[in-house]
Amino acid sequence: MPSIGGYHPYRLASILTVNPIEHVWDMLSRRIVSRQPPPTCLLELGWALLDEWCNIPQDQIDNLILSMHRRCKACIASSGRHTPY
Repeated sequence: MPSIGGYHPYRLASILTVNPIEHVWDMLSRRIVSRQPPPTCLLELGWALLDEWCNIPQDQIDNLILSMHRRCKACIASSGRHTPY
């Protein structure tokens, strides 16, 4: 399989900068932490996760998707090192 900017595509997918799901997990985590009252058991946590997952605004997801081209370019330009994302 060809490399992209010296990186195997599998390696690129694991870099936080170009992996939008990591940003979605971060959004979800922040939403769970801010819940009042917080979940007190695994069952409540499961329901809270489902509730918060369903309530992440679609525009935030869309913005992550639309930023992929810019994120990939920044990652390639930095040879996989730190980027501003």
